[in-house]
Amino acid sequence: MMQLESGIVAQPMLGSGYSDQNCSIARTLELVGERWTLMVLRDVFLGVQRFDEMQRDLGVARNVLSARLERLVGEDILTKVPYSERPLRYEYKLTDKGLDLWPIVVELLRWGDRHAAPGGPPVVLRHRECGGELGERRICARCGEPLGPRDVDVEPGPGATSARASRAA
Repeated sequence: MMQLESGIVAQPMLGSGYSDQNCSIARTLELVGERWTLMVLRDVFLGVQRFDEMQRDLGVARNVLSARLERLVGEDILTKVPYSERPLRYEYKLTDKGLDLWPIVVELLRWGDRHAAPGGPPVVLRHRECGGELGERRICARCGEPLGPRDVDVEPGPGATSARASRAA
């Protein structure tokens, strides 16, 4: 602890890593806990898979996005798949390890819809088969089927901005 001139006692800042902790949550945060990493994963789950599209959507610096994508590929959360040979360009697809993050991303989205979206959800996830909304515990609210990332379509929600609505559509 450190006492500032104002008399306030300041706690030392947390270190930037968790590698010395024997904790599954800490180790997961080491991989995906950085802000831009979660936003990249959100975009890939929503179908934004090309570097330029991600960079435009997120507004993140190219070097930051490149580093995050490289890390996610290196950790086998994403894989690079060529979509153009001249020039060589890649799409980023979720691996099975990446797909296992679906429940986390969806629950963050649902929490945000409830507590941080005053205009309503910016996006709505709908069951591709019956059109029902993704409900509690990732179950279709209409037909009761459990839903995974390949079972849903994304559409603009009531809180969508015009830019987000056009991307979701």
